[in-house]
Amino acid sequence: MSEVLSQSEIDALLSAIKSGEIDTAAMRNEQETVRVRSYDFRRAMRFSKDHLRVLRRMHEHFCRMLTTHLSGQLRSVPQIQVESVDQVPYEEFIRSVPVLTVLQLFEMSPLEGRIVLEMNPQVVFAMLDKYMGGDSTGPYRERELTDIEVTLLRRLFEPMSSILAEAWSGVAALEPAFVSFESNPQFLQLTTPNETVLVVTMSVRVGDTSGLINLCIPHATVEPVIPMLSNRYYMDPGRHAQGLRRADERIEARVLGVPVDVRVQVGDTTLKMSEILDLAVGDTIVLRQSIRDPALVYVDGTPAFWASIGKKNRMYAVKIVREWGADIDRE
Repeated sequence: MSEVLSQSEIDALLSAIKSGEIDTAAMRNEQETVRVRSYDFRRAMRFSKDHLRVLRRMHEHFCRMLTTHLSGQLRSVPQIQVESVDQVPYEEFIRSVPVLTVLQLFEMSPLEGRIVLEMNPQVVFAMLDKYMGGDSTGPYRERELTDIEVTLLRRLFEPMSSILAEAWSGVAALEPAFVSFESNPQFLQLTTPNETVLVVTMSVRVGDTSGLINLCIPHATVEPVIPMLSNRYYMDPGRHAQGLRRADERIEARVLGVPVDVRVQVGDTTLKMSEILDLAVGDTIVLRQSIRDPALVYVDGTPAFWASIGKKNRMYAVKIVREWGADIDRE
């Protein structure tokens, strides 16, 4: 913020200029001098400060949801929080990743490309230890995961795709999908070495073991949704309400497509066991109901409607006349 001069300071400044104590020509030459700032094209800044603030807020929400999920699975409360959100060249990110680590690859449909979640092996072993009922007291010997540990880890992080989708729902409707586990970052080819990537660093503490989790997102992957990474768009209540309506519509469409079993009870009666044993082909069973009485319609075994019996297009049919609960409400 610029400093406001008092009237006495302004008078003193004018007096110094008139007396020659301040060289106005030198000041003018200094202002006209071209100031050169070095720029490293290998570290191109593709994300603005506003983008980084929104991304940090999104992944703080991601940490809260991941903490809630892991608390139920590990039967203890891990501590997960965002430490930094930086943009670096992809080559620099790969160099910072240890040789033995745990990498989870995700696709972010409909966006192109993939993102990777890199987890410190100490944190992974502590989670697996807790998951299997241990006390998670490290340090652990760093090694590659066994097939059984990979299966357990995949089961532990099964909801990760939905957690990522929820964290990004304020920006775009994405459908993340788990691709595979990797251990060597050198085999990981997300983008070109000089391409800018977003690295979200999160600290994790499980019991006495602590470490870092890094989420690497290439700029080319999220470039289509970068215009949405602004506080004005992210905090727009109207857009969120519209998103909720669309979510409700999707849920309703899926519910309406669920098949259900519908059965109609024409009537009932009571017979003795001896009468049932004496039944033969051609016998008639008299029901309590009249042909004019409504039949009860069951939906998945639950009474739902009353209906009248008839025919339509030479096939037996029933016509819904009222809801089953209407009789109870009147009573």
